[in-house]
Amino acid sequence: MTVQQLSTFQDTDLSDHKKIWATLITNDKYVPGLLTLDYSLKRSKSKYPLVAMYTEQIDPDSLNAIAQRGIPIHRIHKLKPAKSPELSNDPRFNECWSKLYAFKLTQFERVVEMDSDMVVTQNMDELMDIPLSSDTAFAAAPACVCNPFKLAHYPHDWVPSNCSFTEYEKKKISGINPRDPFWEVKGPSAELGLKTCNGGLVVIKPSKTNYQKILETLQNPEKTATYKFTDQELLSDIFEGHWLCLSYVYNSLKSFTSCHPDIWDLKKIKNIHYILTPKPWQVDPDQYDDTTGTFSLWWSANEERKRLEKKLGLKDFGS
Repeated sequence: MTVQQLSTFQDTDLSDHKKIWATLITNDKYVPGLLTLDYSLKRSKSKYPLVAMYTEQIDPDSLNAIAQRGIPIHRIHKLKPAKSPELSNDPRFNECWSKLYAFKLTQFERVVEMDSDMVVTQNMDELMDIPLSSDTAFAAAPACVCNPFKLAHYPHDWVPSNCSFTEYEKKKISGINPRDPFWEVKGPSAELGLKTCNGGLVVIKPSKTNYQKILETLQNPEKTATYKFTDQELLSDIFEGHWLCLSYVYNSLKSFTSCHPDIWDLKKIKNIHYILTPKPWQVDPDQYDDTTGTFSLWWSANEERKRLEKKLGLKDFGS
């Protein structure tokens, strides 16, 4: 997108909002995911808007489709590390550095950043209220380090014995006081396993100080060259011991159905994360064999969205 084309889009006035959901969009590949994520949040009756953070890489048709649906937009600067790690096996991570810009949004008291390949199944507005101490930079669910798909380029210590979700309930009970009013919102201690968060959903208390730490680290090539999981690995490193672990229900990976079936309970799960490829919008529902049994939930929300938009006279994106 050229500077002239960008100038036709104005940031949405969000001065009346102190707490927001946010998601990064850099290209048209994730627009269907973003639109359905927004619909699923609204369907769950969230009180807070989803804001699309976009960079200059986005094309005008994609941004127009987002804005037409009343989704607030906010332009951000693309963030780049001093030296990138080798990401040929995971090129999707190249854009994830810019997700860290959310820590700079100090005009908001709370930003809950979400990946666009998610679908919300139950209201989770309590994430806007969970207390974060002055010593806590963010809250997130731990990363699942089981490597269930046996990807050869993943770290050798990504094994079930190091995963916070292995014997999950036992670990949670041992680390949280059941009298804590936010007991159900929290997960096991962030000090367990490999001490790594999953960057798919991050509850942020924006801070100039923490954002400065992030910028300084991005300029340190000795560190950034080692972060194969980009944003989440950077956060886990520089804020080790200073982040709060969330319950799995807020970031339930599609792979949990096979590697952690003991915690896969749709009555409890509030947000499903479609990690890796393909994404639900990239396959034909009539032909794709979904071994996880999760894609139908995204497809259903997507069809509901499109039916509603058709009634409103909106043209389906990509058609």
